Amino acid sequence: MRKTDLFKFIAFTLATVITFTSFPLSPAEAGTSFLLPVAGVARALNEGKSVTVVKADKIKSSSAASDSKVVKEVAEKEKEFEIKSEDLEIKKEVSSIKETAATSDPALVTVGAGSVTVSETISENEVLEKSANLEVPEIVLDDGFGDDGESDTDESQEGYYDTEEDAFVSYESKKTNTDEEDFSNLVIARVNDYVNVRSEPDENSEVVGKLYNKSVGDLLEEAGEWYKIKSGNCAGYVKGEYVVTGEEAVELAKEVGTRMAVVTTTTLYVRHDPSTEAEVIGMVPIEDELLVLEELDGWAKVSIEEGDGYVSTEFVKLYTEFVRAESKEEEEARLAKEEAERRAAEEAAKKAREKQRKEAEKSNGKKKPGSGAVSGGGNTNYVVSGGSGTGSSVASYALQFVGNPYVYGGSSLTNGTDCSGFVMSVYRNFGVNLPHSSGGDRSVGRDVGGIGNAQAGDIVCYSGHVGIYIGGGQIVHASTPSSGIKVSNAGYRTILAVRRIF
Repeated sequence: MRKTDLFKFIAFTLATVITFTSFPLSPAEAGTSFLLPVAGVARALNEGKSVTVVKADKIKSSSAASDSKVVKEVAEKEKEFEIKSEDLEIKKEVSSIKETAATSDPALVTVGAGSVTVSETISENEVLEKSANLEVPEIVLDDGFGDDGESDTDESQEGYYDTEEDAFVSYESKKTNTDEEDFSNLVIARVNDYVNVRSEPDENSEVVGKLYNKSVGDLLEEAGEWYKIKSGNCAGYVKGEYVVTGEEAVELAKEVGTRMAVVTTTTLYVRHDPSTEAEVIGMVPIEDELLVLEELDGWAKVSIEEGDGYVSTEFVKLYTEFVRAESKEEEEARLAKEEAERRAAEEAAKKAREKQRKEAEKSNGKKKPGSGAVSGGGNTNYVVSGGSGTGSSVASYALQFVGNPYVYGGSSLTNGTDCSGFVMSVYRNFGVNLPHSSGGDRSVGRDVGGIGNAQAGDIVCYSGHVGIYIGGGQIVHASTPSSGIKVSNAGYRTILAVRRIF
């Protein structure tokens, strides 16, 4: 036998004997000793370690691993508790802010031909804002990012506090603005007026609603030459020859849909260029609706009275507006409501005129305002035409104030008003209460089907702007700070709606 083999044999024999006989062990230690492979002990001895040291190292390693596991579990529990505590504090703070924030849903519209149904709303959970024009205490919320710059948000967080315009922006709202809209499942009417929506795929079945020309529904299923659709609150069947689907509908949707932006912050700045450093060309109040001309990365080009400009998409809710079907019940309810409102408005106007007449008699018989003739210091070169008696009176009364100043947020016909404040104050003179919002004015009264059907006194709605029709293709409106209240051609900008009160 060679020397090296002899030494290995002796080492192996020694290791075996020492392992089983040399040390008195406790049961736990004995269990540990049997985990030591014999070859491993021999290898350790060859490296100059004693059996005692080898065993001690093994026991220490096992104990350390166990301690590490316990420490890790404790740390995870502590972290979980800290996160829950942080989440609770955030929720308490958000709840406190909600209690003091004044929010409201934008106007919802469900109408017939030529009008729209806005299906999306903005809730108080989505927008908590501070006025950009007021000094208010700083409110600190978690920005959603940890010290390492990585997002630490989860679904329980509701948003973040933006610093440029001091607006609370929800993550869900921001996500909606960046998601692509899917038009692949749309059904779009292509008819002169409307196509009936029926309860069954049969021309003799009950009519449950109307899908107006260029209005849109969602395809549920095909039934031969019929399509089952859901549009607004109306569900039923339309005949295939009167609608388009598939790729044709996708292309047509881009034409018939109107891309809009609802303002979600107290005062939105419209800038000359898509940059926070760019010049502010105008301001728009919360809930106003703006026509979107173009969408860029984080910015939308919109139309306002001062011209076309850019707004940050963090402070608006973007959506595509379509005309939707009107159920039979909705049509009946709408017509009844419009008639009731018309009668109430006429009665209010009658009382207002009577009050004005009495006041005029007390003032040495001066001609009563709102009687169809222009009174006061306004421009008398404009002629009111093509309206009902009360509508003409509204237009004539409004013309008194031509030349008076424009003031953002104002509602004084003499000292200064903005566009919706002007319309609101004019109609208030006739006993009618309207919202101080150009977007809200798109839902008042009844739709007349476009400027071609307009009469004096009708409300003409634009992107972020509103005026009163005086006939002859003209409107009177509070335009801009530089021009004040003036008369313009009604078609000087894209008209979104024409609404009639009387």
